[in-house]
Amino acid sequence: QVQLVESGGGLVQPGGSLRLSCAASGSVFSIRAMGWYRQAPGKQRERVATITGTGITTYADSVKGRFTISRDNAKNTVHLQKNSLKPEDTAVYYCNAQILTTRSQTNEDDYWGQGTQVTVST
Repeated sequence: QVQLVESGGGLVQPGGSLRLSCAASGSVFSIRAMGWYRQAPGKQRERVATITGTGITTYADSVKGRFTISRDNAKNTVHLQKNSLKPEDTAVYYCNAQILTTRSQTNEDDYWGQGTQVTVST
C-alpha cells in the first residue's frame, strides 16, 4: 500500500507565494519520476512540473520562471515552490509519483495524492 499526502495549499493574494509538499509512504522501494498536476474548475487536469530521480525537471510554459520543483529522495518527498502567483493558478493541485514497490518490479505504477486546493484571489 502506497500513499501520497499533500500539504501546503490555501488562499493567497496575487503576487504571493506558496509551497506545496507531497510525501510518499508505505511500500515504497524506489520512486522514479515525481510531479505536480493541477485541475481548474471545468478544465482538464494538466501537468505543471515533473522531476526525475536524477533531478531533471520539466515545466509547463505557463509556470516557467515562477514555479520550482524539487525533491528529497531520502525522504520520498517532492515540493513545488510557487512564486508570483496569478488568479489563473487557482486549481486543485495533485501530486504524482511513479513508484516501484518491490525490487523485482520492472514497471512502475502511477500513484496520486488526494489533491490540495490553491486559490489565488484578493
